Amino acid sequence: MADSIPTPSLSSTPRAAVAPDAAPAQEILRVEHVSRGFDKTQGELLVLDDANLTLSNGEIVGLLGRSGSGKSTLLRIIAGLIKPTSGKVTYLGKTLEGPAAGVAMVFQTFALFPWLTVLQNVEAGLEAQGVPARARRERALAAIDLIGLDGFENAYPRELSGGMRQRVGFARALVVDPTVLLMDEPFSALDVLTAETLRTDLLDLWTDNKLAIKSVLIVTHNIEEAVFMCDRILLLSSNPGRVIAEIKVPFKHPRNRLDPAFRRLVDDIYAKMTTRGGADAMRKNELSLGSWLPHVSTNLMAGLIETLAAAPYNGKADLPEIARSLHLEVDDLFPVAEVLQNLHFAELREGDILLTSAAKVFADYGTQARKMLFAEHLLRNVPLAARIKKVLNERPGHRAPRVRFEQELEDFLSDSAAEETLDAVINWGRYAEIFSYNDQAETFSLEDVES
Repeated sequence: MADSIPTPSLSSTPRAAVAPDAAPAQEILRVEHVSRGFDKTQGELLVLDDANLTLSNGEIVGLLGRSGSGKSTLLRIIAGLIKPTSGKVTYLGKTLEGPAAGVAMVFQTFALFPWLTVLQNVEAGLEAQGVPARARRERALAAIDLIGLDGFENAYPRELSGGMRQRVGFARALVVDPTVLLMDEPFSALDVLTAETLRTDLLDLWTDNKLAIKSVLIVTHNIEEAVFMCDRILLLSSNPGRVIAEIKVPFKHPRNRLDPAFRRLVDDIYAKMTTRGGADAMRKNELSLGSWLPHVSTNLMAGLIETLAAAPYNGKADLPEIARSLHLEVDDLFPVAEVLQNLHFAELREGDILLTSAAKVFADYGTQARKMLFAEHLLRNVPLAARIKKVLNERPGHRAPRVRFEQELEDFLSDSAAEETLDAVINWGRYAEIFSYNDQAETFSLEDVES
């Protein structure tokens, strides 16, 4: 979806090519000391903290981070869709107070109007801006042709594949000839092959100067995608989101994923995200009651432990290698690895994951013995699980409502993060058989208490 005022045509003046030793390119956008928070009982809950970045003519910049890093929030602030708590965004020398002319956005979800054809969907933004019917039809057809959907003008979204629907999203953004294109994980809802095709097609249009866009800012959690597409990558920490590193990508387009230098850079970024300076900044190893926890299933944890314990890894693996072999991305692999680290079943060191002795024992155990070992680690290392167990032990009926713990978490976390954290611990507690939970009644009880 684009929030922009149209410029004359899709074929406006191409951006200036930027040579490696050229003078600094024109600055198009600047983010200065931007924070975004929400008032909570225990004080302000920060989603973003003192975020800074610049975007210049002729570059693609990536915001790389996991869930909880505030990357999508930052993108929406830049788009003018939400306001920062503090700091400012400057676009072409003027402070943004809302959606700006020349800034368009492509979302992760396709967000098409199902009752409109492809052509009507692409025209919708121009129609809302009062562009005459003939002009918007010409511009929409040009955008559809540019993005490779010629022949599908009269098709409805239900008739299109996921990749084609996202192409409509791109056409809808490009039809307004934006100066800056913002993309919020635009390929993550697509299958691997479709995403790769669309990614490559977009880069071809960019490198061939067939777009009026002067710069692109893309949010991603896919390290390889960031290295494949971007000129610079800004690495964000989590909870709250902060820019903790800037990585320049030295390769020309088109890029070869199998090139040893490409692979080394991917490995280096994994290492930055798991060294003390990176991983500890993203999430402390030792948890507190108010720590956010991702909803990682015990099946995934057990599966990763078993994979790492077996040959050829034998307890230690390179994270990029294990991600490739298991077809996992950052948002899939890191939560599992970090939960194992929080439970003291694994250690993350400079891009490697190492099983602890307890995890190796876990891999050899049968089902019930695994449950007992997991319960021991859960109660020792996850304060919320220990709190639930303690409250249930102390109450005469050994029961407690979900809301009792949810409200306690909401003093520290956003409502959605509190819900996700509690759901995660419920899943783990059930597996470990340290308590039971009735979802219909939203009530905890001890395992040996009959309902």
